[in-house]
Amino acid sequence: MMKVLRNIVIAMAIAAVPMAAVQAGPMDKAVGARKADMKLRAFYMGQLGGMAKGKIAYDAKTAQGAANSLLALTKLDGSKMWPKGSGNDMLGTKTRAMPNIWSTYPEVAGKGKAYKMAVENLVKVAGSGLDGLKGAIGPVGKGCGGCHKPFRAEKKK
Repeated sequence: MMKVLRNIVIAMAIAAVPMAAVQAGPMDKAVGARKADMKLRAFYMGQLGGMAKGKIAYDAKTAQGAANSLLALTKLDGSKMWPKGSGNDMLGTKTRAMPNIWSTYPEVAGKGKAYKMAVENLVKVAGSGLDGLKGAIGPVGKGCGGCHKPFRAEKKK
């Protein structure tokens, strides 16, 4: 009986490998790339926000580096990371991107421009002192929320 059970488990494992490959859809790379991009943005915003809130000691070099990195991310061509049909309506829990991103695209683009302008302003002041960082970080966070609130589904618990 144990040998039969072992063989069934082995057969199921072997069958699962091709099934996993089939489940990997054409949008997986795009969704993975945009998630990686967002993780990087969150990493740098965490440094800057931590300094602005006094949770991390202000360091001009770190602040400037984080701001510069955010700006570099805004200059990437992310257009292929957002193919139509890669929202949570089609991909379920693989993404929190809501389908209204594609139906209201001019609005999304405008919010992206506002975010980029806020990051450009942040770059000018991030390394010059904590007060400058504090004054410029709010609009960047607001820019993030400008897209996340209307175009990203809540995280499921």
